Amino acid sequence: MMPASTATLSTFTASDGDNLVLRDWPVAEGVPLRGVVLLVHGLGEHAGRYEHLARELNSWGFAVRGYDQFGHGESGGPRGGLPSDGRLVDDLAEMVQSARTRTPDGVPLIVLGHSMGGLVAAQYAAAHPASIDALVLSSPALGTRVSGLQKLLLRTLPRLAPDLRLGNGLQTRWLSHDPEVERAYRADPLVHDRISARLAGFITGGGRPVVAQAPQWKVPTLLMYAGQDRLVDSAGSRAFAAAAPSQLVTSHCFQDLYHEIFNEADAQPVFDCLRRWLDERAPAGAAQLARAA
Repeated sequence: MMPASTATLSTFTASDGDNLVLRDWPVAEGVPLRGVVLLVHGLGEHAGRYEHLARELNSWGFAVRGYDQFGHGESGGPRGGLPSDGRLVDDLAEMVQSARTRTPDGVPLIVLGHSMGGLVAAQYAAAHPASIDALVLSSPALGTRVSGLQKLLLRTLPRLAPDLRLGNGLQTRWLSHDPEVERAYRADPLVHDRISARLAGFITGGGRPVVAQAPQWKVPTLLMYAGQDRLVDSAGSRAFAAAAPSQLVTSHCFQDLYHEIFNEADAQPVFDCLRRWLDERAPAGAAQLARAA
């Protein structure tokens, strides 16, 4: 077995001067590089929670880069804040551009977004389909669970008090069937529960335009979502899958899983699904042949 790679931390300065913290997991020495995966994490968390996924991708030949989104983890910005509606998508655009400059010719660049990060990644892919080679969406926030009172607040707060930050109401017991996942989440000092009115508006309203664009989708995409998700409404994923071109979008519902499908008690079927799809999109040896051509 190849030794595990060591994650390296660095800082990326966004165009507005804010610092975003990067985590890079390169493939081990001697492992042929098949592709580069750019991770986009979910609400309240950070890229460091994807260590196990990055290690697995490394073992398959994929280098991984993750970053803490604005207002999250070790990056700049107030916790859960959002200075403009497009900020997170703009940050991803800069991350893609940076990753492209570091990626050898012929090596595919794949964006993998989870939950809120899946919404950010989907919005970016819809607007810039030619900039990435493939997209993976994990329980994307294309649909949200909002009560009547929350709907009323979301009609007014983003306009009247967009920077007001409140608790996000996330119920951690619905993250995974594995109780250790919830314990680790609660104990993680880089996890927070803040959300601004503007960020809440972005999440609750951002999925509809993505679903509306699904019939014109242009990016090869793997959509994986949980059938027992209590944190986002999987109806958004189902609607996207039903409307998108079947030759470009592969969807799989893991009927018995909770929201964090890569962190489930039995996540092996999820990893197997991802690996099969990656084997088709970036077969072993293809990148090396392209670089040699």
